[in-house]
Amino acid sequence: MTKNALKIADRYLLSPHGLGREELEKALRKMMRRGVDYGDFYFQYARAESWSLEEGIVKSGSFDIEEGVGVRAVSGEKTAFAYSGDISEETLLDAVRVTRSIASADRKQKVKVTPHKRRNKLYRPDDPLASLDDTAKVKLLERLEKFARAADSRVTQVMAHLAGAWEVVLVARSDGHMVADVRPLVRVSLSVIMENSGRREQGSAGGGGRFDYGYFTDEKLRDYAQAAVHQARINLEAGPAPAGTMSVVLGPGWPGILLHEAIGHGLEGDFNRKGSSAFSNRIGDLVAARGVTVVDDGSLPNRRGSVSIDDEGNPGQRTVLIEDGVLVNYMQDITNARLMSMKPTGNGRRESFAHLPLPRMTNTFMLNGERDPAEIIASVKNGLYAVNFGGGQVDITSGKFVFSASEAYLIENGKVTRPVKGAALIGNGPDALTRVSLIGNDMMLDPGIGSCGKEGQSVPVGVGQPTLRIDGLTVGGTA
Repeated sequence: MTKNALKIADRYLLSPHGLGREELEKALRKMMRRGVDYGDFYFQYARAESWSLEEGIVKSGSFDIEEGVGVRAVSGEKTAFAYSGDISEETLLDAVRVTRSIASADRKQKVKVTPHKRRNKLYRPDDPLASLDDTAKVKLLERLEKFARAADSRVTQVMAHLAGAWEVVLVARSDGHMVADVRPLVRVSLSVIMENSGRREQGSAGGGGRFDYGYFTDEKLRDYAQAAVHQARINLEAGPAPAGTMSVVLGPGWPGILLHEAIGHGLEGDFNRKGSSAFSNRIGDLVAARGVTVVDDGSLPNRRGSVSIDDEGNPGQRTVLIEDGVLVNYMQDITNARLMSMKPTGNGRRESFAHLPLPRMTNTFMLNGERDPAEIIASVKNGLYAVNFGGGQVDITSGKFVFSASEAYLIENGKVTRPVKGAALIGNGPDALTRVSLIGNDMMLDPGIGSCGKEGQSVPVGVGQPTLRIDGLTVGGTA
């Protein structure tokens, strides 16, 4: 870390608006006089841009600057929240007056704000938007298109997208804790359309993380192009997918999105506190097959879902959720942890200063098993090998899910044979975990493309898993 995050936060969020520790302490004291149990301020400054290239032409470009503060007060199970795009002492005190209305008992409480340095320095504070000039950003997308067209002459259309963001946040809490973070984030995505004998198919790929645009070397861009073209090429050759109940082998890496959606949300604290999750009140129960260990880890360097601090000022951390099949923990923010008599796990996240924090995933993945992936495939007489996924739907309460495979193959007599199109995996997340029969030793994380939606808020996340065999899964097909 070359710069202190607190100094950068002061430069962008406090000093320009006449604020310092004294003003923050005054506002927090005013909030806490009314018997509020907990309060915090969340300051944010963010710059973001995106560029899109289609058929060699820049179709769109955008640049945004956003700043503001969110003010939250908590009393028992009640939460009051106000936010403003104007940062000033007057605005802060006005917001405090609004949020104090949830409590009525006057009391004096001392608040002394103490700056804390981040323990987890997971990424550099460099601004990706400044790492290339505008001409170089367009050239990057043009090279990506060139690599895609060179990979196969049947490519008829290429759509490339580049996005970057630089965010400075500062959290000041009623317990006196004050901490800041500087967060870069970049992503490249690519879609290609291939045509052969009147048939058209699409493939996509991409990646990113918490660094600047220098990450996207020509080698990396060429890998994305080849991956997108490969997916489209396979789908051009694919026949109809079978339907029925069968063994399904999931590939490593991005297929972990099924794990994220099918069970990840069900392990977030708010759903469990309210009793609306299939995992509510099941700590200590065997909820998955033996050998299944699932973790959420926000402390991985440079990963898209990582956070040096969460949006409540707690360090990002590694939390074991399921250990050898047994449910051992939930993902928690401050409020739900307090109401459930548990500890926060660094999972309090929000889209921006205009949103309340919620317990959210960071990088959620299953740990390695002991089996060789080739052995897992060879163990299946007739089944489906799902390498990549497109969209999906999940019901948090029941755990039921439907996921469409964007790249899949038949397994016949222990061998991967022909590609198939139109396969959908249908099941129940908690039930599917109990049907895991073999776990590979090839755990991979996704390339850095994931975003997660919850209650209208979107945050960057990561997923991952090793090769898995799941028995008795329903496949909806087109054959």
